[in-house]
Amino acid sequence: RRLAWSFVREADRPTAGFFLGARAGRAVAEMSDVTGRFVLAAAVAVASLVMAAAARHDYGDALSKSLLYFESQRSGRLPYNQRVRWRGHSGLTDGLEQGVDLVGGYYDAGDHVKFGLPMAFTVTMLSWAVLEYGDQIAAAGEGAHALQSIKWGTDYFIKAHTAPNELWTQVGDGDSDHYCWQRPEDMTTSRRAYKVDAEHPGSEVAAETAAAMAAASIVFRRAGDAHYAHLLLHHAQQLFEFADKYRGRYDASVRVVKSYYPSASGYNDELLWAALWLHRATGGREYLDYAVANADDFGGTGWGVSEFSWDIKYPGLQILASKLLLEEKDLSSEYRAVLEKYRAKAEFYVCSNMNKNPGGAARNAPRTPAGLIFIRPWNNLQYVTNAVFLLTVHSDLLLGHGRRDGGGRRCARRGGAGVRQDPGGLHPGHEPDGDELPGRVQRQVPAAGAPPGGVDGVVRGREGVHRVRAGVRLVVQRGGGEPARPRRRRRRRARRRGPVQRPARRVHADRGLHVQHRAHGRRLLQAHGARRGGAAAGATRPVKKRLVAGR
Repeated sequence: RRLAWSFVREADRPTAGFFLGARAGRAVAEMSDVTGRFVLAAAVAVASLVMAAAARHDYGDALSKSLLYFESQRSGRLPYNQRVRWRGHSGLTDGLEQGVDLVGGYYDAGDHVKFGLPMAFTVTMLSWAVLEYGDQIAAAGEGAHALQSIKWGTDYFIKAHTAPNELWTQVGDGDSDHYCWQRPEDMTTSRRAYKVDAEHPGSEVAAETAAAMAAASIVFRRAGDAHYAHLLLHHAQQLFEFADKYRGRYDASVRVVKSYYPSASGYNDELLWAALWLHRATGGREYLDYAVANADDFGGTGWGVSEFSWDIKYPGLQILASKLLLEEKDLSSEYRAVLEKYRAKAEFYVCSNMNKNPGGAARNAPRTPAGLIFIRPWNNLQYVTNAVFLLTVHSDLLLGHGRRDGGGRRCARRGGAGVRQDPGGLHPGHEPDGDELPGRVQRQVPAAGAPPGGVDGVVRGREGVHRVRAGVRLVVQRGGGEPARPRRRRRRRARRRGPVQRPARRVHADRGLHVQHRAHGRRLLQAHGARRGGAAAGATRPVKKRLVAGR
């Protein structure tokens, strides 16, 4: 019982990456006392396989329990060798109403909704961890469990990809699910399923699922399962073509996801991310051509950010591009020049998370007083552990190619002033050529003729997701290339009517693990009033009026 409670209360979404290695693992462990907490299963899952014998922390035990967490999150008909014995079959009718089989996959966090985008990112990162550190995972006795965790996700993705241009991206309703505190075996909430297709595109989730299946195909090919690897690769290629041909934001097609996993970065990063994974899986030159040709337009060589997450893939794809630069010898000078730009942005991320970018706090990831990376209050350790994983991969890459100075000297040389000229008019701050907001991603209002969906009026700030009108620093390009002063757009305040105030942002029983939206809070308060009955139920309708008017 205590184990189950710790999973629900302490575990984050299974959506972060993984960290491994003596150097970075020890640093993060000393910065924050996370011993014994199952935080971010995907992040801790590969923690310190090299440090299993460390005196202060048993990283082998952390690895084992993190993979065990995935078993506790399984949806569907559980196998005979399920180790979490207090879990049973659940979600056995998922997709029945829509006439498809969507049984399986993973529940999100402590909830019973299956969200496609973070689930796919989880599988991508699980696969990447196995590709980089599979020998250490096997030496820790967890190789089979890691493969099972990946396959449980990819089996579900195969079911969810019901046609070349159709992908089911969500099962369940977040609002009703948060209202009901139930075991998944007993849930009575909606199991409605949602999809993206040619008429209702969702490039982020389609491309991320393509990346997950491409990365997993490499894992299973190395494990000797060539047939399954070929099947995954076939689905990955179809999904990438779907994501690229029918471009559009998935949270515009599946609107119910906006309260939980909205896409702040758009879909361009996922398209580049998927292309690089498909190049790694197939060796196909067309995918590398795609990543090079769209490097600038899609922001791959422009965005220097301090966050790598289920939403923002730029640092991850920039690390992958850096790996190509060092490992592929037959690249043309033109391709090398583009990959060098990718590498420069990867180093900005690395240096930012090591607090080594020149310029102080303004150009580095924010930290707590004790030194822990602090991107934002909600689920912060996912960003920490993702950073440790990327830094470890990058460090091993440099050491493997004889660059023993690491990134320290490069970080020390970094600087930057001025703003990159951009014919599009408005553009965000770029690094090292411009202004960077640590711990968040700036977004611009797209100019006429800009690629659809590439940039929008949304910024992921430290407190969640905000629109441009909530205040985003914009740099306006003048005719001669001289930037205008950054300006702040003010949000207009609507008049309030009546004495009822807005509901508190943290209204969930799971301690506010998700992005909170006031509209969602209103619905919850109304539902509470309806269940109490009597005067409270009678007050539901006027309360709704006042709250809407007071937004």
